[in-house]
Parts: sequence; C-alpha cells; structure tokens
Amino acid sequence: MDTASENHYGLLNPQRSVSSNADQAASERFSRYPAHNASDGTGPPPCHSLLFSLTAPLYWRLQKEFFLLNNRYRFTPPRATGNLLLPGLDGRFMRAATASTSATSVGGFETPLYIKSELANGVRVVTGPMSGVRSASLIFYYNIGSRSEPAPIAGVAHFLEHMLFKGTERRPDPMKLSEEIEGVGGIVNAGTGRESTSYWCKVPSTHVELAFDVMADMLRNSLFVEEEMTKERKVIVEEIRSTQDIPEELVHDLIDEVVWGDDPVGREIAGTEETVRALTRDQMVDFFERNYTPDRLVIAAGGDVRHEDIVALTERYFGDLTAAGTPDTYTPAVITQDAKRVKVLNRETEQAHLCISMPGVSFFDERRYAQSTIEAVLSSGMSSRLFQEIREKRGLVYSVYGYFRGYEDVGQGVVYAGTDLERVDEAIEAIVGELKKLRDIPVSAEELEHTKTLRKGRLLMGLEDSRSVASWIGSQEATYGEIKTPEEVMEKIDAVTVEDVQALAQELIREDRLSMALIGPYDDAAHFEPLLSLG
Repeated sequence: MDTASENHYGLLNPQRSVSSNADQAASERFSRYPAHNASDGTGPPPCHSLLFSLTAPLYWRLQKEFFLLNNRYRFTPPRATGNLLLPGLDGRFMRAATASTSATSVGGFETPLYIKSELANGVRVVTGPMSGVRSASLIFYYNIGSRSEPAPIAGVAHFLEHMLFKGTERRPDPMKLSEEIEGVGGIVNAGTGRESTSYWCKVPSTHVELAFDVMADMLRNSLFVEEEMTKERKVIVEEIRSTQDIPEELVHDLIDEVVWGDDPVGREIAGTEETVRALTRDQMVDFFERNYTPDRLVIAAGGDVRHEDIVALTERYFGDLTAAGTPDTYTPAVITQDAKRVKVLNRETEQAHLCISMPGVSFFDERRYAQSTIEAVLSSGMSSRLFQEIREKRGLVYSVYGYFRGYEDVGQGVVYAGTDLERVDEAIEAIVGELKKLRDIPVSAEELEHTKTLRKGRLLMGLEDSRSVASWIGSQEATYGEIKTPEEVMEKIDAVTVEDVQALAQELIREDRLSMALIGPYDDAAHFEPLLSLG
C-alpha cells in the first residue's frame, strides 16, 4: 500500500516498504520512498508498502508523483494547550487537549488548531480540520514494526498487514473491503515499517463514517482464513523475489546487511522466503493480539472532519479494545563497526548500482535538524551538491541522491548512484570527495540560507492535502507524543548554524564507519576499499 514519499527536501529517498494490497504492480517500484520522516520532528521513519490497484497505473503514478513532491512535510495547526475531561459515549471519560482560538493559514486555507483526545483505554485521537477541502483522510498508526519481531517469525508484521485486507466476519469476501471504499471514489492502503505499521484511507468527506467502519472492521474483526493465508504467502514470496531482479532496489537492502549485519534494524521488512513459508496462523494471531494494543494505537484524521465525530467513531469501534499478553519490543542496536566495509554482489547488469553508507542520528536526537540540513545540502534537488557535481559537471550518473533514516536509537545515512560499468571507480571517488568536502569545509552562510529557504518552502507546499495533514499530526503523536507546528519546525530549521552542520558532519563522515554495497559484474571487494578514503 502506498506510503511513498520524498525526502525532506525533494529528492527521492529509497527505503523499501512492504504492504498488503493488490496494486503492487502499478506502484511497488516507488515503495522505497519513505512516507514518514522523523528527522525534522515530523514523524516516524518510513514504511514498507505496496500500493493496491492494478487497474489504474497511470492514475497511481500521478498520485505517487504528487506525494513525492508534497508528502514529506506534514501539516499541523498550532499547538493546543491545557487538558479537559470529556465524557465518552458510554459515560467513561476521555482526556482532550483544549484548542486556542487562533488559526494558521496554510495553502490558502484558514485552518483551526489540531485537537487531541485520549480514550480511557489509551487509544489516542488527533484531528486536523481543514476548510476549503472536501476529502477526509484517516490513518491508523500502530507502534509496532518488523524490528520487534522474534527472528523465527521475521516478516510476520508485514504478512499480518496483508492479511487484514483478506476478509472479516461482516465482509468475508476480501474484495468487499476495498470495494466499499473505492466505490465512493476513495483510496485505501497500508504500510509496514521497522518500528511502526499504518493503515490509511482517503475518501470524500461525506463518506468518512463508512470509511471508518471498513477500516475498523479490518483491524478488529479479520478472519485470518487459512486458504487466504496460503494464497497471500505465495504473493509475498514473489514480492521478496521481485527485489532480486531490480538492482537499484536490491542495493539498498544490501547496504543494510553490510551496516547492520544480523541486527533486526537492518533485516528485510518482508522477512525471508523461509520465515514466510514457515509462519503459521496461530503465530500471526498471537502477534496481532499482543501487539495491536490500545496504548500503541493513534488514529489521525485530516481534512473536512469534525473532531467530535472522529472521537465518537473511535469510541464506538475501539473503546472496548484491551491489551492481551506481553507485547514484543526490540533490543537496541549495538554499533560494532570500526573499519570500512565493502560488499560486492556479482551480477551481469547494464549499470553499476552502489550505496555508500555512514552513521546518522536517532530521530529523538535534537541534532536531527542539523542532519536534515546536511541531507539538503547534499541532495536537495537539481541544485544540490551531489546532482551538480556527479551528474551535471562530470556526467557520471543519471541518478544520484542521498538520505538519512532515523530510528529510535540509531540512524543511517546513504548515498545511492547508478553509473557506467567502466566509470564506477570515478563515481565512488567523486561521491566520497563530496562527503569529504562537506566534512572539511564549512558550508557558506549563503548556501546555508538557501538550504533553509528551500526546506521551509518544501514544508509549506506539502501541507495542502488531507492525507498530509493526518500524517503530520498522527505520525508525530505516534512517535513523540506531541505535535510540532510548521512554525515550530521552521524555527528549528532557522536555528541551525554553520558550526552545527560542520560539527555533525565531522562526527558522521568518518572513514572507519563508511560502508559500501555494489552490484555489477565485479568480483573483488578489496579493489574498492581504497576508494572509500577520506584522506
């Protein structure tokens, strides 16, 4: 399902996501692009996702392009203050944030404050009403992903996400679930990440109650029919295999292996063929019941919605949700790398595909704003350093970009390039040269100001869609338990100094922490190690 997006500054950020719907063929090629970015305090890291509907590839490609341009920064109105106790539908009480009377203008719309409520059982509801729009988007965030899976059932979070689209007690025919939402012109999808899983839909606002009913039915009443599991197991195996045929995707999985080894933070979200084939219904249902708990659930709504309506629907469908068993958690990553690492995968390809990796900071680290500035300088569109030097001046590549991925405890930076087989050495040296220059030479005040203006402009342009609103408020609430406004994020962007950028660059761009994955007709990894020299 679609969670595709661009990075903070407009370049495509590859990170594989995995999901459940049938629209893979039309849009899976975009599935590496993260949907939720935490490095500017705006949400959790990306999901693995497969969009759903084979029937409209052109439409979906256009939708993808729109989200690639607009979906990275999410909208939220100014922060609410204070706490009230509001009565629930059954007499229980819910905590709710009070909203001030001010409003913010985004995309030409006067938007009221976001509102947050919490049901007695811990389910949180956040809404971002928008005027001037006729759509409503719902996103159901669960703070559980592939990183927390026990190794023997690796891939269960993603497999589960697929199975929640495969029939419920009221809608035993899987087609009925998507048909009801698509039948009113809506879109439905989902995505599994390493630390979170989300399910979302976007519909005309007149049908938001129908959409909520369908989504809640999937999340509360799925049947997990063995016959459907058998079919979907084959689909997921083919999904895993498909990556092997696409070197520009596979190389991102390969660099994760090089950097993280056996740590679950770098494990393929879909699992392996072996773990997927071995997974049983009982194991999946057990994982579902222990991890899809009220304290891990955030329901976000954006667009033409009323907060009280969404709270009432949440109370109706999730008010009786309780925890069951001990939830899975992850073990913090242990960094052991103390020397350069290179892995070569010998393939007869037309291009050499490579990823060079360096450390990054956690999405809880306040230096994430300086890190995002580094990412912008390197990879913020056609004016970025990588694009200008590697492609425009040297003509070494067609595609080159960089991105950072933050997790709760660690982070990772990656630069990707696809280059001519005979010029791969030159391309590697050129990329490493740009990293060295960023580390050793302070960014000029003029370039820093340009980068800040670009980032803020991209942020504001991404706040005009109901799904972006829901994603902004929901992903932040799920990740941080609080929601920053665009103004607050822009203040953080403006506060980054030349000294902040260079200090972090010097910490992250270290020769002993550089890694590279390379796919092409090559055998000798040792040949490439000296090219990762920062001098």
